[in-house]
Amino acid sequence: MALNTATAQVQLARPRAVRSSPDRLGLAVVLAIPLAVTLGGLPYYLLATGARMRHPLHALLKPSGPVGQAMGLAALAMFLFLWLYPLRKQVRWLAWTGSVGGWMRVHTVAGLAIPLFVAVHAGWRFEGLIGLGFWAMLVVSLSGTVGRYLYAHIPRRRDGAELTRDEAAEQRRTLLKRIALTTGRDPAAIERALMAAATPRSASMRGPLGILQRMVLDDLARARSMRALRRAWEKPEPGRRPLDRVALAEALRLARREIRLDQQVRMLDAARRVFGYWHVGHRPVALTALLAVLVHVAVAIATGMTWFW
Repeated sequence: MALNTATAQVQLARPRAVRSSPDRLGLAVVLAIPLAVTLGGLPYYLLATGARMRHPLHALLKPSGPVGQAMGLAALAMFLFLWLYPLRKQVRWLAWTGSVGGWMRVHTVAGLAIPLFVAVHAGWRFEGLIGLGFWAMLVVSLSGTVGRYLYAHIPRRRDGAELTRDEAAEQRRTLLKRIALTTGRDPAAIERALMAAATPRSASMRGPLGILQRMVLDDLARARSMRALRRAWEKPEPGRRPLDRVALAEALRLARREIRLDQQVRMLDAARRVFGYWHVGHRPVALTALLAVLVHVAVAIATGMTWFW
């Protein structure tokens, strides 16, 4: 890839410290609720089923109790919310509700949190219809985790739309120039260093599993490359001062983005193909889980196992 050496024309944003991912923060906040209930009711949850009936917390934490059923209702609400994400992708009129990328992030957080809410609702016992609902949601959550991994390996803009190859190439050129300005190093040398990032060329590309294997190996190779770049850029060039901590962190952040983008572009067609296979398999699994949950809710209401009906 040719690199324009006129780096003086590029405006570099002020280096900033690396911030924690909002996805992880959101997931931690949501998971704090069922985890707090679990820790508070641990003496109850550790008892055998028969012994729980005599525990003081049984009326609150049993599946049909106020706390236990509140966890179930929260899980049901989040599960129904998951079905709004496909609607947001298809209906352009809903653009006012937020970007597709933002919806995807909330969709992911909810999908990962649901099994824990259901587990607390079930009292950490997974028999009967409650167990069916739990295992169904767990399968959907695991499937969604794989889908999120594939989604992240397709280059996208901030609004969630896919990048074209030309847009990706332009982003890579901009990143290389910004790294050169941040480090004060020769742009051509930086490009060679990034291109030399360890890539598992021997990984199989046959079939969906082979493509997934290649993606995982690319991620591991990128982590090794970042450690090597850190060691190289921590050493000052002759006649130059060493990079300060903030500038080094910014340069490594940009380098990680450039290497990742390069890997994504190389795997673009394969990632799209596997993502299509995943969609075909994920939808029936999600529909099965929805049916299991609706049956569970209908039986609970019909038998009077609720505090609100």
